[in-house]
Amino acid sequence: MILRACNERDVKTLAKIEKECFSTPWNESMLWGGFSRVDFVCFVLEESGKALGYVCGTTLFETAELARIAVDSSWRRKGLGEKLLDAFIACVQARGARQVFLEVRESNAPAIALYEKRGFEKGRVRAKYYENGENGLEMKKLL
Repeated sequence: MILRACNERDVKTLAKIEKECFSTPWNESMLWGGFSRVDFVCFVLEESGKALGYVCGTTLFETAELARIAVDSSWRRKGLGEKLLDAFIACVQARGARQVFLEVRESNAPAIALYEKRGFEKGRVRAKYYENGENGLEMKKLL
């Protein structure tokens, strides 16, 4: 299994993972937009040339924001999410981030458990944050 930085050649593959993992997936154009930003961080885990999951976000000065973390359904519950999250945190910390923020659906218990396992703390609830009316939960980790 290889962890590597994503690049523009990965956009189509990331978009496929998005469609599988999210009810409102980012499209290729949205993913392309990330690569035009100097503060963009994106890693992919692959095996035998097949992308199994990815993580992306931004870092600006002392603050990083985790935007997406997704793992192919056939590879879940095998520690890939942890590897991706750890890679993101290490990268943004090396860039000078002192804290990482994220937002997650209140109903996404597996993701919340992963974030708490890695030291994130629950913050405020954003009422009806998602398009279907579901609440979002802010979480933060000090580095």
